[in-house]
Amino acid sequence: MKRYLSSLLMILVLLIALPVQAQSTYRHYFIAISDALMQTKQQQDEEAQKTLVRFNEEWQSVTSDQATQKKAVDEALALALRAGSHDDRLAALTDLSNALVALDKAENPVDEAAQRAEFGQKMKPVLQTFEQAVAAEDVAALDAAYKTFNASWNKNERPVREQSIAMYGQIETQMAFIRIAISEDEPNMAAIQTNFDALKQSITDFVAGKETAEVVEGEFSLQTLLDHIAAAKGAIADEDYNAAADEIRAFIMVWPRVEMDISTRDSKLYTKIESTMPLVVSGLTKKDVDADAIDAQLDEFATAISLIAEKTDYTFWDAALILLREGLEAMLIIMALVTFLQRANQHHLTKWVYVGALAGVVLSVAAAFAMSLVFSASSMDANREIIEGYVGLIAAAMMIGVGVWLHTKSTANAWNDYIERQMGRAISTGSVVAMAMISFLSVFREGAETVIFYMGIAPSITAGELALGVLVAVVVLALVAFMFVKTSVKIPIHLFFKIATVFIYVLAFKIIGVSVHTLQLMNKVPTHIVDGVPMVPVIGLYPTVETLVAQAILLSIIAVTMVWQKRQR
Repeated sequence: MKRYLSSLLMILVLLIALPVQAQSTYRHYFIAISDALMQTKQQQDEEAQKTLVRFNEEWQSVTSDQATQKKAVDEALALALRAGSHDDRLAALTDLSNALVALDKAENPVDEAAQRAEFGQKMKPVLQTFEQAVAAEDVAALDAAYKTFNASWNKNERPVREQSIAMYGQIETQMAFIRIAISEDEPNMAAIQTNFDALKQSITDFVAGKETAEVVEGEFSLQTLLDHIAAAKGAIADEDYNAAADEIRAFIMVWPRVEMDISTRDSKLYTKIESTMPLVVSGLTKKDVDADAIDAQLDEFATAISLIAEKTDYTFWDAALILLREGLEAMLIIMALVTFLQRANQHHLTKWVYVGALAGVVLSVAAAFAMSLVFSASSMDANREIIEGYVGLIAAAMMIGVGVWLHTKSTANAWNDYIERQMGRAISTGSVVAMAMISFLSVFREGAETVIFYMGIAPSITAGELALGVLVAVVVLALVAFMFVKTSVKIPIHLFFKIATVFIYVLAFKIIGVSVHTLQLMNKVPTHIVDGVPMVPVIGLYPTVETLVAQAILLSIIAVTMVWQKRQR
């Protein structure tokens, strides 16, 4: 019976470990490619490979009527997965992005010339108004005209970005330089006129289908933005404000090449950076520079960009701890029940302990299957990252409950009283059903919780890491079971519970932080930066009010539990 129980437990583990497929838009895949590019540019080759592996796992469920374009994506993805060097992966990712764009266009054909003409018609009125304000050299009119033009550009920029990222970047940069000139203490009308003429020509060229933008050489990532901010802060500290302004201008030049990495995750931050950085440059060129205010603003942007650039992943140790904690607890309960029955000369009831455990495993497998179906169905019409964030919070809530339960059983007397109280009821009634239910509930609760826990971390761990964690946990469980059965040595359960309590609280702390952070990236939870708090992704610590408050609630629950347990003694 124990052999069958172990086999079914392995089936449960394998079902949980299977990747949950969900219908996903190509936008989701473009974000993944962007992540892999950013990680590769930052020399995070292992992280880039993990991102590609997850991409590949999800891509296997995608079908398309455009066989040629779909095959091109498949081949480009295969090359990216096999890339043996930094440069090879960058080239392969570029090819993969282009192939995916081609597939998207083939499935959703558009008339690019018509799009450009429509863009030109929509921008024509605001461009004429802007031109009149420039000619009049009226600062107030210029400011109003720029804001109107910028609003229209933000509303209609999409075809430019999709058809020519170079032209898009050139127009964005020209707009930023106009904004800088307008915001100076004494606006340089000649510079405004020059930049406006260049802006008008860029728009005219795009509408005509001409590619006249200068190609900006180099590899750029969010780290490039952070480097420019750091250099600007250093110049500000040295009171070299011209050098600081040059660094922010360089930031603005790079911005269009990497802005999608931010806009797809935090649209509010994207808008704030794009509108504020030109003002930072003008602030640095004023006669009286408010260095403290500018430095604080740059600090805020650096922290916010770092939060997006940092990608949290769980390791095989996290996966092992979940199954080890849950599986070991269930095993100990079952073994304790069997041992108690044997010592009470109730050998005929031990088989029902195994029957109850077997039923718990079977229903846990069913729960895993049902929850996978629900997860996939929900993902069809919702952003997967959002669901992952909420599932992670649910997992953390369940972990808190488990941790509190463990905490209350972390003394030898409390554990013995608990087992004897439950077993006393079963034996006194002579109820086989009661005996089986104790075993069933202990296993089913652990199995169902394990499903939730793994769903909470599955999106942030590779299949290999998850499988390794599960294997490590299974080996440890097998060793413990062997020792328990062969030696009949009483395991100091209360000591184990104390250690397990610490582990489960730490993991809950991490999952809470990661989940809230994920929801912040998807713009479902506001983000308020807290200065002075370090970012430690390995434990889920992020310098935002929202993540810290959520984790503070967990710490409060732990403190209350400790006080309550102490009083119970």
